[in-house]
Amino acid sequence: MSTTAVTPLTTEDAELLVAAARRAAEDAGVTVSVTVLDAGGHLLAFRRDDRAVLISGETSTRKAYTALQLNTPTADLVDAVQPGGPFHTLPTALDRPLLFIAGGIPVHRDGRLIGAIGVGGGAPEQDHGFATTAVQALA
Repeated sequence: MSTTAVTPLTTEDAELLVAAARRAAEDAGVTVSVTVLDAGGHLLAFRRDDRAVLISGETSTRKAYTALQLNTPTADLVDAVQPGGPFHTLPTALDRPLLFIAGGIPVHRDGRLIGAIGVGGGAPEQDHGFATTAVQALA
């Protein structure tokens, strides 16, 4: 087990993630909400475009939370919650709001989970792309 300390996700990191995701969405002509959570699931940054659909704020937060809790991009979990999938009952088994729609990405530093980003407002594949672009900008 490594005892090397990993710098946690900072507010500055979170703001960079939000800005990068929003820039990618703007370039695609899509209005979105972006949520960034730290490793404990606490809100570090949130931004909803004035023109984004209202529910995008909730979906971006749930996508980030789901990616954080399962340490997996939500795009990779969509099939797992379908009937017959290994996580089929997971969305209704927990009190916390999980959302298995593409757009949530865990954030790692030095191989350790330090948070997650969620993007909502575009098509799921678009949201996944915007979140991925943001995480790459942080690296």
